[in-house]
Amino acid sequence: MPDSPVGPPTPPESSVGPPTPPVPLAGLLALDELGLRLIAGPADAELLWVHTSEMADPYPYLLGGELLLTAGVLLTDPDTYVARLVEAGAAALGFGVRPVHEAVPPALVAACDRHGLPLVEVDPGTPFTAIARAVWGLMAAARHRELRRVTRAQQALASAAARPDPVSAVLHQLAVRLPGRAALLTADGEELHTAGRPPAPEVRAALTRLAGVLAPGTHPSPASATDTVGEAQLSAYALGGGQGLALTLATGRREPGDHTIAGIAVVLLSLLAAPHQGSGAANRSAALVRLLLGADPAHVAPLLDGDGRWTVVHARRGDGAAPDPLTAAALGAALGSALVDAGLGGEAVRVLVPGGGRIIPQPGWTLGASAAGPADALGAADTRAARALGRAEATRAPLTVDAPVSGLAALLPPGPAAEHARALLAPLTEPLAETLRCWLSLHGSWDRTAVALAVHRNTVRQRIARCGVLLGTDLDDMDVRTELWLALRQE
Repeated sequence: MPDSPVGPPTPPESSVGPPTPPVPLAGLLALDELGLRLIAGPADAELLWVHTSEMADPYPYLLGGELLLTAGVLLTDPDTYVARLVEAGAAALGFGVRPVHEAVPPALVAACDRHGLPLVEVDPGTPFTAIARAVWGLMAAARHRELRRVTRAQQALASAAARPDPVSAVLHQLAVRLPGRAALLTADGEELHTAGRPPAPEVRAALTRLAGVLAPGTHPSPASATDTVGEAQLSAYALGGGQGLALTLATGRREPGDHTIAGIAVVLLSLLAAPHQGSGAANRSAALVRLLLGADPAHVAPLLDGDGRWTVVHARRGDGAAPDPLTAAALGAALGSALVDAGLGGEAVRVLVPGGGRIIPQPGWTLGASAAGPADALGAADTRAARALGRAEATRAPLTVDAPVSGLAALLPPGPAAEHARALLAPLTEPLAETLRCWLSLHGSWDRTAVALAVHRNTVRQRIARCGVLLGTDLDDMDVRTELWLALRQE
């Protein structure tokens, strides 16, 4: 009998927002209507999934954290069976009695006790689907409580950010919402602001070391790090802006919504601390003012941070939802930049990332990035990032980078190649040229091109047909496609 998951769980890596909190096994056992009875192992397990299997060895099909339900159809070696479940990370085993077994086999009870796996006896009148439904109900209730907690914390943190002393107020609220110690540290480990009860010396030292893990000098530097000292749960989060500031937390426990609440604080503190991060931020502000007043980007470039190169990133939420400014700012902080266009009105979020570092995928987002380039080429980089985002959406990739011309195309003399490209593509308008470029990059796929350009597939067909007429050539010919692709890459 093949394995089959009960219910529609979403894999953790594709979820948007806080993960679903685990359900305590004790909470499931407390539901009298199910008539479940713990007959072996501890009762302190936490359930992430519900799964049914009648295989002799379901190990290859388990993710870990499951309540595995079985009637023992192929159960022949209870000890090996339980050992494999524990190895796979199963949280508990639910055994349904009758019609296969009149009672739970004593050897299975002994094996579960020996391996420390909770064993639950399922009454003959309780369908497995009823257990699954109860688990999803408990998960939904826990998720609702968590979202309410996160929402209240977000409101409190946002209100604190509007106070006259916003950084201290945000840290104070954070220390209240996540009971413990909150501190803002420099790259050298100096505490700029603190809130909450002072930690023990060994905890303070561990927090300083943990913040050092996030220092910009490490390659690649992570966005967050965690540790444990005794009963203290330690966390550190890098603030955006590239100045090495870090938020550190020491709490007595770690709950599912804590990371989300801390992330909200990181966004707010990144925005609040940006004006106070030294001459680099002042120079960046001066550069933006000069650009707005009409200065040549080449003259402004020396004021900008980094190595003089910039990467443009376009992004859309993976669930299609319109991002709010805080969500967009959180993306910018994760990418290491406070320069974010929130993309209100349905437009893509745009982030200007200093330096030539590697852009990495971000959970819940689809990204398109340009190659790193100088400040006076940001207009072209913006166009390339938009193209890359369209391609990422069309191919369902989390990140696509529009790489610079390379390979055979890079061997062409730039002057004559560009001149030939302009002459060859002269009959095409910009929309037609862009459609042709996208269509060729997606191997002639009508549907993917339509997704990338946000137009109907019939519009793509009409434009490509028009390109063929204006160019006077057969677009089904591979030689023709190759020449056109090289010409389009010269732009």
